[in-house]
Amino acid sequence: MLRLRVPIAVFRGAALAAALALPACGGAEAAPGGPLRVLATTTLLASLASDVGRGRAEVSSLLPVGASPETYQPAPADMVRVHDAELIVENGAGLESWLAPMLRSGAARTPIVNCSDGLPIVAANPHLWLDPEYARQYVSAIRDGMIAADPAGAAAYRANAAALDARLRALTARIRAQIATIAPANRNMIVFHNAWLYYNRRFELRTLGAIVEVPGSEPSAAHLARLIDLARAARVRAIFAEPEYNAKLVNAVARSAGIPHVALLYDDSVGTSPQTRDYVAMLETDTATIVGALR
Repeated sequence: MLRLRVPIAVFRGAALAAALALPACGGAEAAPGGPLRVLATTTLLASLASDVGRGRAEVSSLLPVGASPETYQPAPADMVRVHDAELIVENGAGLESWLAPMLRSGAARTPIVNCSDGLPIVAANPHLWLDPEYARQYVSAIRDGMIAADPAGAAAYRANAAALDARLRALTARIRAQIATIAPANRNMIVFHNAWLYYNRRFELRTLGAIVEVPGSEPSAAHLARLIDLARAARVRAIFAEPEYNAKLVNAVARSAGIPHVALLYDDSVGTSPQTRDYVAMLETDTATIVGALR
């Protein structure tokens, strides 16, 4: 979905006062013939947008590699980047709660692609991108947003999006084939936070529980005790940590529950290695990790 923001309020705090000394209209115009300036909120959205805009758009991520969008705190320099963008790509579904005040303050007329708009959001969980079939819908939304912002590049955006869509369809097939090698009784996961809802629904895995129920908050002792009991009863084979967070709690739960494998999954951000540096590579690596731990 593509839409325009309307100014409502002033962004919080004097720390951003200097950044707000910019033209009030927002959405700076590109130099004639220059690339479309696209700002994605996360590295994963930037990965998809880079493929759609290849050869035509200049795409960057507001969040750095390794940052979680659920706990991110914007810096004054982020306001400048938001203002300078000609198109903003967000996940939506409540993920970027910190973004709306920035947009109300500085980039009132910058068009925004809400990638999750129209998709079935379950239990207010925003992590739809981890289902590659939903990622295909993200690609379509990004394509349409780029075409609206840069009509002269329509043919290039359509061709790039079609190529990426084919890669994502093939990715779904590969993941399904790999997950099928796990015995159904072993398809139980304990995760750090519940990012894997849509992936697991697509590929018939089960998230029995998450260590952190609300990102950025500490779990209670009672919650961890229930999780340990649940893991023991289901004979969970693996617990999955995330690179953005300290693995101390994960290791403690694994020891207490007798879980034999502790593995690392990428979900909110790409990584820095060739195996995790873009959306497709990251999800392939995650799938190999899940299969290796549960099979």
